[in-house]
Amino acid sequence: MIKRMPTHCGDETCSSCVVVGDHIYLAHHAGGQDKEDIEYQMRKTFESMKKTLASVDATLDDVVQINLYLRDINDFRLAADVFKEYFKNGAPARMTTTTEFVGQTCLCQMDGIAYKPLR
Repeated sequence: MIKRMPTHCGDETCSSCVVVGDHIYLAHHAGGQDKEDIEYQMRKTFESMKKTLASVDATLDDVVQINLYLRDINDFRLAADVFKEYFKNGAPARMTTTTEFVGQTCLCQMDGIAYKPLR
């Protein structure tokens, strides 16, 4: 069974996540673009991901893989350090790359995969 959750970003062509069996595929998430601060935006992004995961009865502890997209590779260490605040039981696998974003004030985005066995 495939379950597509409503958009989280106002774009009806993008589900916030898609649940396929025990796997949850998270769409791109971002946040905090009102402030040009990588740590602030990372925290807001994680809060957005937490909200999406909660909508399907999952948490960040269920996340097994994250793709982190940064505008500036020089933000890597500060961005990576924020992971420690959200993953107390060990971090998921992560890939980090740089890219430009549609939003001019966006410094980071994340997507990922979570695993939550069906009850």
